Amino acid sequence: MIRLLVFVAVALGIACGVTQAAKLEPDAVNQAQFSEGEAKGVSPMLLKAQVLLDRARFSPGLIDGRASQNFTKAVAAFQAANGLPSDGKLTRETWDKLAATFAGPVLSTYETTAKDVRGPFTRRIPARMESMAHLKRLGYRNAREKLAERFHVSEELLRMLNPKAG
Repeated sequence: MIRLLVFVAVALGIACGVTQAAKLEPDAVNQAQFSEGEAKGVSPMLLKAQVLLDRARFSPGLIDGRASQNFTKAVAAFQAANGLPSDGKLTRETWDKLAATFAGPVLSTYETTAKDVRGPFTRRIPARMESMAHLKRLGYRNAREKLAERFHVSEELLRMLNPKAG
């Protein structure tokens, strides 16, 4: 049986961590709080906000702990739905309202099964759509891509949360 620990958000499958990849720990994720300023790299606060937005049905797009256009649009939609100024900026007021939507930890441990990481996989995916049409199937390239898709996270974030996994 293949073992891989994937830290995932309760009932969703995502997490939040500290800014540096080496220090991306579940406790730091679960305890992330609002802070002013622009984050460099993966931000535990933004990652937690992405998870909470996704759970509240305001999709931030790919969950990766980084600011993006989709994240800004999701924040603006959440703000509008909650009677807040809808400028798409994550403010203390928006954070507090968002954090109030879910009281539990955003991370839990998930142990993958052999079925979770089973193929078949499509090792080489052509760049051109016309060439893709000739494939028997357009599957995942590998187990990491399959898991990242399942849990709505970037492959980079999946690696950061599971540094010992192959």
